[in-house]
Amino acid sequence: MFRRYYDVDTQTPCSPFAASAEFHSHTEQYVLVKAAHISDIDSNEYVYFAKEDELTLEKLDELVSSAWNDGLSKVKPVSGHRNSDVSLFIIAQKINDDIKKKIKKIRLYKSYAFGFRGWSAFKLVAMENDSKTLSSNRLGRDLKKIFMKII
Repeated sequence: MFRRYYDVDTQTPCSPFAASAEFHSHTEQYVLVKAAHISDIDSNEYVYFAKEDELTLEKLDELVSSAWNDGLSKVKPVSGHRNSDVSLFIIAQKINDDIKKKIKKIRLYKSYAFGFRGWSAFKLVAMENDSKTLSSNRLGRDLKKIFMKII
């Protein structure tokens, strides 16, 4: 799914992830001819994949903060930057109910120059491999629907 549009790195992803992927999109708006340039629009997504035997609260916090911090370190909020989202996919053999509740409450968001230079949002989806159930935070609901169709 991700290889078609994303640059996937399975060889040297940052620790503690099994893989990472990046998506970059650049569009321009102009009137009639390219010389009448109006604006540039840059959109990015940084995706991290983790595989765990049992997901604990400490490990969840570590994965979330590592993905968010690494994703934000790649953001360049210049003129024309629209968004740079960070997504985390966790596949675990076992996820208990307390962790599923915590996943739903995770909200990370950052705006640059009061939104004039874009924003970053965090999406999280975790799959329990034993029961094939998915949990997500509020912004990860659209990804959860896609993965529910796949599994």
